[in-house]
Amino acid sequence: MKILGIDPALTITGYGVIVSLSNKFTLVEAGIIPTKPKDCIGKRLGKIFSGINKLITDTKPDCLVLEKIYAHYRHPTTSYILGQARGVICLAAFLNNVPLVEYAATRVKKAVVGKGLASKIQVQRMVTSLLSLSSLPKYTDVTDALALAIAHSYIERHRR
Repeated sequence: MKILGIDPALTITGYGVIVSLSNKFTLVEAGIIPTKPKDCIGKRLGKIFSGINKLITDTKPDCLVLEKIYAHYRHPTTSYILGQARGVICLAAFLNNVPLVEYAATRVKKAVVGKGLASKIQVQRMVTSLLSLSSLPKYTDVTDALALAIAHSYIERHRR
C-alpha cells in the first residue's frame, strides 16, 4: 500500500510518501511545501493545493492521511488557520479520488511509538529507525507526515 501522510500548516506543510508491505516500510518521497508569510492567504493556499495536487499525480498514493485538528482554547486562531490549509488538501484528495483518512495525534503516537503522549523526539527517532534513515529529517513537519503514514499502515493492518 502506498500512503501519503501530510502535516498541514500555512507556513510549512510537511509530506511523506511510503510503501508499506508486511512489516517493512520504504520511503518513496518526503519534503515540505513552504509558503511565504508576506504573500496573501489565497496565494499561500494555492501553493499548498498545487503542491499536494502535483504530489498526488506524481506518486499515485492509495490513500492520504491527515492529523485531526486539535484546537487549544488558548490558541483558537491556530485551528482556524490550520483548517484553511487542511481544506485545500482535502479538496486535492477529493479531486484526485484519493481516499482521505484522519487520526488524532495521540492515536498516531500510540501506533508509532507505543505511547499516546510520546514526545516529538521519540516520534522522530522511531520514524528514522523504521524507515532506516541515516539521520533525522531536517523538519519535524516531515517526520510528523511520515508518522501519519506509518500509523495508518499499522492501524489498517490491525483492522483486518
